[in-house]
Amino acid sequence: MRVIPIQSQATGTEASACENEESGVVKKINLPLVRREFLKGSGILLGTLASGSLLSTLAPSTAWALELKTLTTSEGSSLMAFGRSLFPHPSLPDAVYALLAKDLDAAASSNLATLKTLQAGIAQINLEAGGSFAKASQQKRQQIVQQLQRTDFFALVRGQCITSLYNNDMAFAAFGYPGSAWEKGGYLTRGFQDLKWLKPPSKEDSPDPFLG
Repeated sequence: MRVIPIQSQATGTEASACENEESGVVKKINLPLVRREFLKGSGILLGTLASGSLLSTLAPSTAWALELKTLTTSEGSSLMAFGRSLFPHPSLPDAVYALLAKDLDAAASSNLATLKTLQAGIAQINLEAGGSFAKASQQKRQQIVQQLQRTDFFALVRGQCITSLYNNDMAFAAFGYPGSAWEKGGYLTRGFQDLKWLKPPSKEDSPDPFLG
């Protein structure tokens, strides 16, 4: 089986490629394929994109894998589940929430205090869940999340969610965001009103744009 090693940050090449985009269509996600046995981190997160979903049509493979350098597979899975409980988006696959685990793992790899905060927090949420936070019911997860709102662990994970979950190509595709438009003349003629998941505003609230 071949898998996608998903990345948390766009490379310089990918960023420059966006400058040549001429339409609001979200392009295919450019993720290289590698063989599964090349992934040798302390923890490995694996999964598949739902067949027939938007992301499965954009990605070169429905199978994905992510390597953790410091955290274990179980710890990474707990962080994914905690992130989904904090920011629940049914349209986002686990692959996007895995980016949260990857970024927190990177932070833990370079900072012992961060590692201790994550490991202590993960141990606590698993204990509160009766063994596994990732396998607990959504109602139980929400109860645990609410209890931890004033902890360092909660603040650390929540703060990382804001960038890890929303600043990546997979989230852009899932939410219908075509990327930066200022260098292409703005959004007025490039999908300014093409969102399908928001109720259309009234003419009074959103009149037709002035095009000169």
